[in-house]
Amino acid sequence: MPATLAITSLRCEYLENPLGIDEPRPRLSWRLESNRRGARQTAWRIRVAATPEALDAPGDAGLLWDSGRVENDRTTHIDYAGRPLASRDTCHWRVEAWDETGASALSAPACWTMGLLSPSDWQARWIAADPEIIRRDPAAIAPTLTEPGTPALFRREFTLDRPVRRATLHASARGLFEFHANGRPVTADLFAPEWTDYDKRIHYRTYDITALLAPGRNTLQALLGDGWWSGFVGWQETRARYGSLENSLLAQLEIELHGGTRLVLATDRSWRCATGPVLFSDLLMGETCDARREPRDWLPAREVPAPAAALVAQRSEPVRCTQEITPVSMRETAPGVFIYDLGQNIAGRVRLRLDSAPPGARIVLRHGERLNPDGTLYTENLRRAKAADTYIARGGGGAELYEPRFTFHGFQYVELTGFPGTPRLDTLIGRVIHSATPPAGAFECSHPGVNRLWLNAAWSQRGNFLSVPTDCPQRDERLGWTGDAQVFIRTATCNMNVAAFFTKWMTDIADAQTPDGIFPDTAPRLREGENFTGLDDLCGGAGWADAGIIVPWTLWRVYGDRRIIEKHWPAMTAWLDYLERTNPGHLRTRDLRNNYGDWLCIPTDTSFRTHSPMKNLLATAFWAGDAAKMARMARALGRAADARRFTIMFERVRAAFQREYILPDGRMAVETQTAWLLALAFDLMPPRLRERAAARLVENIRALDWHLSTGFIGVGLLNPVLTLAGRADVACRLLLQETHPSWLYPVLHGATTIWERWNGWTARTGFFEPSMNSFNHYSLGSVGEWLFRHVAGIELDPEIPGFSRFILRPFIAPGLDFARATHQTLHGEIKSHWRLERREGREGREGVRLHWEITVPPNTSAQVFIPADPGAPVGADGLALLGREGGFARCHAPAGAYTFTSAFDPARAAPAP
Repeated sequence: MPATLAITSLRCEYLENPLGIDEPRPRLSWRLESNRRGARQTAWRIRVAATPEALDAPGDAGLLWDSGRVENDRTTHIDYAGRPLASRDTCHWRVEAWDETGASALSAPACWTMGLLSPSDWQARWIAADPEIIRRDPAAIAPTLTEPGTPALFRREFTLDRPVRRATLHASARGLFEFHANGRPVTADLFAPEWTDYDKRIHYRTYDITALLAPGRNTLQALLGDGWWSGFVGWQETRARYGSLENSLLAQLEIELHGGTRLVLATDRSWRCATGPVLFSDLLMGETCDARREPRDWLPAREVPAPAAALVAQRSEPVRCTQEITPVSMRETAPGVFIYDLGQNIAGRVRLRLDSAPPGARIVLRHGERLNPDGTLYTENLRRAKAADTYIARGGGGAELYEPRFTFHGFQYVELTGFPGTPRLDTLIGRVIHSATPPAGAFECSHPGVNRLWLNAAWSQRGNFLSVPTDCPQRDERLGWTGDAQVFIRTATCNMNVAAFFTKWMTDIADAQTPDGIFPDTAPRLREGENFTGLDDLCGGAGWADAGIIVPWTLWRVYGDRRIIEKHWPAMTAWLDYLERTNPGHLRTRDLRNNYGDWLCIPTDTSFRTHSPMKNLLATAFWAGDAAKMARMARALGRAADARRFTIMFERVRAAFQREYILPDGRMAVETQTAWLLALAFDLMPPRLRERAAARLVENIRALDWHLSTGFIGVGLLNPVLTLAGRADVACRLLLQETHPSWLYPVLHGATTIWERWNGWTARTGFFEPSMNSFNHYSLGSVGEWLFRHVAGIELDPEIPGFSRFILRPFIAPGLDFARATHQTLHGEIKSHWRLERREGREGREGVRLHWEITVPPNTSAQVFIPADPGAPVGADGLALLGREGGFARCHAPAGAYTFTSAFDPARAAPAP
């Protein structure tokens, strides 16, 4: 096959005001593609121009940047270094690259556009509805602190005298908008603008609507809902977390006509407002829509004061419907009551189809995750969230389709009532909704239950990554809990590309940091005040607030993104300053606003304003972990003084930890699984005691009849620590455990997502107490990273971030016969697929051989560790073996596809019971 070389996957991204600099600096990345072993880039050249034609034209006319030939192998996060860019600029670019043979490739052109970079670019005024539209409409609902009101429609008509060359809509809201141009949706994006701390920043979005406009009369219309701005958020009894029940809209339509005429249609008093079919729509409570209602009594909109918060473009992927699910069953549980089962617990809503209905027919859709023993809908765990959508049919013949606008639910089952006639299975379609983060990985092995477990974690990620990483999508909470997210973030990176998603959320965390330097326990922050109680002082929780360090650390390690740690260095340093200032003895026991401990461990302690030796141990361990990470990041940034400072801090905290919690005989003052895990994972155990500590951890597991007892904090550490301590056999035994508590117990009882609690439902006791019992809660699914990193063996290099160099080392233990995984990095797809082949040998003995196929993407390399019995021959597919260590044969693999073979029996490799 002839060698090929190509440049693909051109990407442009930038952070908001990096390093405090106002001028945005786009970053450019691409991917080298080649079918040749050892392919690597040796040089590159970027050209950026104002027009596509200028990219290929000789000379500098229209050229914004020509990097010249740069001699290195970089393909990611390259700063644009051309002429200063202005608002609305369109930048066309392409890359030329050379490999080590001298061959070159030229990419296809790509482009990016600049947003509105200055407040002076906005001619639009913030507008709100005239309250008179509610008073004139007898069916409309006036909003109160306890009841959502009727969303307002805003409308602007205009006439164009010639064809449109380009039309761009910039829009924002305090609330959520849904735009239509000439009756057609402007975008498939949902819940825009997304959740932020509205006192610090508000997103705006930009849409190309050229294809929606035409010469003649045109109409631009927006429906404005409550969303996070004024709707119910969390478990409080009142709305308007950010201080206002009034929603407001900002929109600026910029039109360029053929011939050069430019028009700007911006929100102001010339826009009209009215009520429409939607009577109310709330994220938690649901929606009521009366399709018989038409907008009437259009009144002039009111101009309202602009917010003080910064208006910034959204950097993360939008929320979208990414999949539709046809129900697997429908049954009538009582006359006129129909239960639909999607077969999968999701976050989203349903689309209802009516082929024919009388005017005024009232159809109600209620949502739930589980069924009661009698087959009715289980909703007790929703708490105050009503999760009910009501559609009042237009009637008059013809099909009607209904899907709610500004709400979503967490559910597998839907109860349908009020339907005229007998519904069909396809009367409802499930619509899966989440932030549209691109898929990045897949895992499969020989155990069907483990495959379902991985899928459950991936589905919980989809169900809870909606603008921010929430705890659950169904009940009256749905907050961006930092502890839940930090324990899952590494698993999340294996499943999807979450770089932009977590970059946005890290800004929310930094925005919520207190003046003392304390990171929050939830982000975005909710304003405290008269109508907000219960979450005051919700900051500083051990294992929760530490997300302010762990999130940037993980993004840097996985994506090689140094700018995220540069941007948040002052915030991260302020957090460590706070810990050191308030805990002079280097034990994190003072001024702990909250301490959740190892949340929902066994036995469970759900108090968070109390202290205990275990909670203080956990808090001190996380302080040490933060300091160690900060020292590593400081070295990467060239901050030598900071690196020394945080190294010393780590050593002092570790010494205090050892004095307080490690006894002279090697036992720990608190002997729980998570205590051992923290000491081992965070390098707090003296080297001479590590082996003994791992043995005591295994003994603890054995004493529980090979069951885990960890909660949110410990569960993600459990199998990695066991594996790296030489006990992959115990890790796999825990993985395959089927009795409660275990990962597979929910799977065997029909779970399609990860449960919040180990005992959310058991055969013996039924449902756990409903006040805190979500069936879609990803934290306990953080075992997913172990499946990728240690079972499939796709692991980061300990020194080099971003997978430009990485490790392939599967730890194969009894219980699994094959595993395969793929992981899409910024450089390309890594593949690992191993299987055990059992053959009858001489004298009737069974021989076991390993067959392992890997792919190393172009422009990367891997350190490969091939499992092999001691002294057994290894087939290394032409690679030189560099030695053997710990049951592995080691080699270095440049880019390419390889197949390895060896004699390897995991039963012999595992330690004796």
